[in-house]
Amino acid sequence: MTRVSPVTRPPPAADQVIVRLRLIGQMEAWTVRSESVLPAGRKTRALLAMIALANPRPVLRGRLAEQLWSRRPEEQARASLRQEVHRLLDALAPAGSDVVVVTRDQISLRPGAVWIDVEEVIRASADQPASLALLDGDLLEDLDGIDPNFDAWLNTERESLRDRARGIAESMLKAELEPEAAIAAAQRLLAIDRAHEGAWRALMRAHAARGERGLAVQAYDRCRAVLADLMDAAPSVETQHLLNAIRGPSHTRLPARPPQPAEDPEPPPPEAIPSPPPTRGPERSGTRGGVHIGVMPFRLAGVADEDAHLASGLADEITLALARFRWLFIVSSNSLGRFAAEQRDEAAIRRELGLDFLLDGTVQRFGGTIRANLRLLDLRAGNQIVWAQRFDRPADDLLSLQDEIAAEVVAQIDPEILLIEAKRSTNRSHVDATAYDLMLRAIPLMNRMERDAFLRAGQLLEDAITLEPDYAAAYAWYAYWHIFLVGQDWAADAPAVMRAAGELAERAIVLDPHDARGLSISGHVRAFLHRRLDEAKALHERALALNPNLAMTWALSAVTYAYAGDPEEAEQRAKRYKKLSPMDPHAFFFDAFFVLVHLMKRDYQAAVDTGRSVSQLNPSFSASYKPYLAALGHLHRDQEAETIRNRLLAIEPDFTIERFLDVTPMEREADRLHYAEGLRLAGIRERDLSATSAPAVLQATKDSQAPGEAAASGPPAVTPDDPG
Repeated sequence: MTRVSPVTRPPPAADQVIVRLRLIGQMEAWTVRSESVLPAGRKTRALLAMIALANPRPVLRGRLAEQLWSRRPEEQARASLRQEVHRLLDALAPAGSDVVVVTRDQISLRPGAVWIDVEEVIRASADQPASLALLDGDLLEDLDGIDPNFDAWLNTERESLRDRARGIAESMLKAELEPEAAIAAAQRLLAIDRAHEGAWRALMRAHAARGERGLAVQAYDRCRAVLADLMDAAPSVETQHLLNAIRGPSHTRLPARPPQPAEDPEPPPPEAIPSPPPTRGPERSGTRGGVHIGVMPFRLAGVADEDAHLASGLADEITLALARFRWLFIVSSNSLGRFAAEQRDEAAIRRELGLDFLLDGTVQRFGGTIRANLRLLDLRAGNQIVWAQRFDRPADDLLSLQDEIAAEVVAQIDPEILLIEAKRSTNRSHVDATAYDLMLRAIPLMNRMERDAFLRAGQLLEDAITLEPDYAAAYAWYAYWHIFLVGQDWAADAPAVMRAAGELAERAIVLDPHDARGLSISGHVRAFLHRRLDEAKALHERALALNPNLAMTWALSAVTYAYAGDPEEAEQRAKRYKKLSPMDPHAFFFDAFFVLVHLMKRDYQAAVDTGRSVSQLNPSFSASYKPYLAALGHLHRDQEAETIRNRLLAIEPDFTIERFLDVTPMEREADRLHYAEGLRLAGIRERDLSATSAPAVLQATKDSQAPGEAAASGPPAVTPDDPG
């Protein structure tokens, strides 16, 4: 069959590209007008890929049929090929000119009509290595399993492409002598072959030569993790000797760069130092992780010249707001300006700047409204969009507009990135996990509020602290874990748990007094467990001064004010949390504060409506049921109250009025009695008749107060009409 171009559609001139074809990573095909012409079927894509990788040579039709339908008789295979050729031509039709040349015996691409990323990589050289950055994934990574013959061919093509790119990168690394150039060359080689120990050693040496011995140790840690993950192997003796030579004989804390001669003795020769033991030891340092995120200059559409600064101003505001999060490492829009051309190369951005996430978007004007469409790309997951939001604001106050949008953007992407990182850490090998990895793995387990998973989370956090005894974030999250251990009534020794929570929270502040999240968690420990509400307020205010866009702080400070008897202020703070992060992944906890506020304001119907929705977010979380149940009691909704009471008691079977009054941090006597009366009306028992002594939690609360501080009001006398 010969495909003849109609006279109305002349072939493109030589070197006139009309389709851009990406074969590295997930396959993509775009016209020069940005129309996707990627075929829908995997076989059709595989056909196009085989033709493209053979370019400029034609491919015999018989070979294509054999590679794609090896399990079918020859005639059936050729018939299937004819069908796929028609599908391919139809898919490429929007390009406006024939791209594929089909004859009776062979198929090829029209010369010069298609730009192919693989060809650019192959043309790279040591003098012109830029196109090596295109190799940011496996060749045709979404086309495995098409056919056994195709899989074998694809594996060969992958190895050939990697070998060529690896050879170019290796030659460049050998030629580089200056540390800066050596670091760039080593990173380029590692982007092609993550398990290349020679590149890891070159990176370690270059960092050490620049006085960045902490970064050199981090490079070793990353090398060890990669080898364990990909090859189930440990670094070679040569790499271990290099590590010890860089650390020096004492393995002490490394000096700041650049090192002074008196503080940086000549390291002993590697052969004079014994190899380190294969097991992970407590000396490990520099393993703390974080996320690298960049803010791309935003594109403008329909914005007048006098407002052209809006896009750059918004990007700068978001950059500054993100910089307040201690675990995020930010690359500003100014640094990304050179990548802001029409054809943005995310692969080059990731390789050159080491970014994990990229925030970009557009800013438009519609009459008196400014619209910002923003999205967050996960560059490690094929540029997958992991968050997107549209913001519409009046255009009359551009400075306020920038502040508002920036605040909401960072408040929303912080917990999203945290969960993405937790999932990625969980999917990685458990061999040689860092304290950062252990902490990340604990967070989703903790949020599930399932006892076994929750206890595993506690063990992970304890292991993280053991691994890095000065890791402030791990202490803060471990203190947070203790809060729920008491709140869910899972603590075998509540007084000991409460004391431990206080110690962990204080340690987190000492280790990092500028971490807003740690300060806020410490504030909640003071409020919920220890009834030290003034201290809690002060910690929350300091956290907000450091990071006014941390949604967690607004939520936790809201409940502190509720405990202090100020539901109006509590409601305002809770609303601020909700505006900043309306779809917060921790809403099962934070939204429950609205139920408490409505109950305190005697708006029982609002408390019930909110309680119904919040309790569905995580049915295993007991705290959301309690104010909901009290509101039902005040409304005398006996049937619904019975259902909710049974759910609560399934989680906390020992929950009673007496126990509630012993542990509640509510400061005003009227609030405590009002809450307790609602629970009583909803059918909660007055006391546990099997108990032989008063709960020890009250005494632990008193013991945990600051020296000289008077205890909070004790529980009221138990009413004589005890239903128990």
